[in-house]
Amino acid sequence: MADCCTNAACEIDKLRQGQSTTLRAVLGINAAMFVIEAVAGLLAGSTALLADSLDMLGDALVYGFSLYVVARNDAWKAGSALLKGGIMGAFGFFVLGHAGYKLLHPQTPHFETVGLIGLLALAANLFCLVLLWSHRTDDVNMRSVWLCSRNDIIANVSVLVAAVGVWLANSQWPDLLVGLGIAALFLHSSVHVFQDAVRTYKAHDDAQHRITRADHAHE
Repeated sequence: MADCCTNAACEIDKLRQGQSTTLRAVLGINAAMFVIEAVAGLLAGSTALLADSLDMLGDALVYGFSLYVVARNDAWKAGSALLKGGIMGAFGFFVLGHAGYKLLHPQTPHFETVGLIGLLALAANLFCLVLLWSHRTDDVNMRSVWLCSRNDIIANVSVLVAAVGVWLANSQWPDLLVGLGIAALFLHSSVHVFQDAVRTYKAHDDAQHRITRADHAHE
């Protein structure tokens, strides 16, 4: 009898199981880091850390949505990606609002806290990136997850740059500029994910129309 994994359906099931296991792991890591960074960001008065914590929360939600649709069709996956894009965009505008508040109420962040928590977040996200590497080209769902994780690394390195900048300049401006940069990254990624999701949904819709026409032709 042929091995189960030579069957296409069995290969798909195996892929979905691998995706689900990976998504559960990175979801837990990001949820924990959101709490740590949010508390540290508020205590340290850091826009960059607060922005990065929202990135962690957004990713935890993204992974949760991705886990829900991992066994569903492309229309569901495209819908999940649209929701992820909306979350990224909303967080981007929130950070812009927080930066505006800091301009009106200046506060120099505690660079030691920003640097230490930034290093912890970078280590956590590098581990997530390693876990997600083999799934980065699976489908629109996992591509959007991969994009989120890649952005995390950029954001984490930026937070460390902010910590060094605050230390050298004794000013809130390096932290504020990094926070604004992360917000811009949120907004840019939001547009990219929206475009990818729309392309996938259109392709799925076209395929469904072709199937419907073929069924009618055989009647």
